[in-house]
Amino acid sequence: MQMRHDPVYPSRRSPILADNVVATSQPLAAQAGLTILQQGGNAVDAAIATAAALTVVEPSGNGLGSDAFCILWDGNELHGLNASGRSPAAWDPARFPDGMPYHGVDSVTVPGAVSAWVNLSERFGNLDLPTTLAPAIRYAEDGFIVSPVIAKLWTNAAETLADQPGFSETFLPDGRPPRAGERFRNPGAAETLREIGRTGGEAFYKGPVAEKIVDFIQANGGAMTLEDMSSHQPDWCGTINTGFDDVDLHEIPPNGQGIAALMALGILEHTTIRDHGPDDVLAVHLQIEAIKLAYRDLHAFVADRDNMTEVNEEALLDPKYLKSRAALIDTTAAIDHGVGAPQRGGTVLLNTGDSSGMMVSFIQSNYAGFGSGVVVPGTGVSLQNRGAGFNTIPGHPNCVAGNKRPMHTIIPGFAMKNGQPLMAFGMMGGPIQAQGHVQLLLRTQLWDQDVQTAACAPRWRMIDGLDVACEPTMPRATLDGLAALGHRITVESPDNAFGFGGAQLVHRLPGGGYVAGSDPRKDGQAAGF
Repeated sequence: MQMRHDPVYPSRRSPILADNVVATSQPLAAQAGLTILQQGGNAVDAAIATAAALTVVEPSGNGLGSDAFCILWDGNELHGLNASGRSPAAWDPARFPDGMPYHGVDSVTVPGAVSAWVNLSERFGNLDLPTTLAPAIRYAEDGFIVSPVIAKLWTNAAETLADQPGFSETFLPDGRPPRAGERFRNPGAAETLREIGRTGGEAFYKGPVAEKIVDFIQANGGAMTLEDMSSHQPDWCGTINTGFDDVDLHEIPPNGQGIAALMALGILEHTTIRDHGPDDVLAVHLQIEAIKLAYRDLHAFVADRDNMTEVNEEALLDPKYLKSRAALIDTTAAIDHGVGAPQRGGTVLLNTGDSSGMMVSFIQSNYAGFGSGVVVPGTGVSLQNRGAGFNTIPGHPNCVAGNKRPMHTIIPGFAMKNGQPLMAFGMMGGPIQAQGHVQLLLRTQLWDQDVQTAACAPRWRMIDGLDVACEPTMPRATLDGLAALGHRITVESPDNAFGFGGAQLVHRLPGGGYVAGSDPRKDGQAAGF
């Protein structure tokens, strides 16, 4: 790797170079991960500690009721973990005559993040779970000082969620959200974290915490049962991948949207993107068009892996099919592409690396910030709203049903080169995530930008049809050039943290050690020793 740090984009941050690193969206969580590494933990232990701390210090993006996915290099091979939960068994389209709700108890599927921590710890951790959860417990019990971006997102959420069951009791002390610089405590979360550590997660899925979750959901009209909770199991699902030159991008298989990043990258393989610079009009145009093509197929065909019976992942990633899709791109004009015809058959992110070579890409999310808005009293458990990821279209592979995973936006990314680990990375932020994976991979691998430069670079986001949102830091010539090609450009403020995401990257150096970067759009930090 030729690491080129060109601070050509507005940022106060520099890349961090160290033998052991953590990169995430909140500095206290990054420090939790470093603490565990310094206590003899490995990259997996550090990831668990960071993830648990994030449920406390960044409740605007995740919580104890989140879902999670992970890709990790254990020193010898790559592993993929899908810890997203399934819907209550009683759900069917008839329950939702007005479509899928975005908030409330009927948007909640079984939360899977805790099961990810447990399974990762048991299979790969050096330290026990109570030890790795200790920093999070301390932040919850003693309190932490709220950081600026999170305080703003907290305030925005309060306007929508204040009336949801349990929300105000836990997250609006004194009747309002905490301000930046104020201390916030969550003793219920501290007790729940202790129970998770003490019982190896058993309390959360089969014991007293599970009972409290189910009782509260049912008391408010929801359908979740103890059997729904106790039957949850994460899946070691491996990864799917596609290549661009000598780098392979790996993603978690569906039900996640990572396949869209692979499709877009496979389409770009057959374009002239290598002839252009990172901010050239045609480079951005080609990426937007590739993403359009990928997202049309994503929303038409991708669902819980078991329900993709007509079009599977192999068909969507078939090189001949992707080459045929690339042929549809016009370098002189933006096109509103349709669905293809393949062969039928609010989020937080963290990355870690340790001196042994183990690397982790981990993401967990409540979906819409605080998720459903439902918070189980006395537990600190804020429940995700992943049920909103279903639709009610008869015959669609992602149509709501019982015991089914919805299509997910959260995706960890991992790059390999010549069979060796290269980069653990990703980007929180709903629909930009697959688009962001493509942008980050190309900036670091095709255009040799270091990870912090890539994180600071201006972003675009395909919305729908010809509509594209861009950050105001994008060069005026690029914005004008895209508009001339027929893209309907909207310049949006980077304050829209979900709109343009939050990137975290850990890149392995050829001589050992890592270079890490953290997105300036968030409160986060890359740190190491």
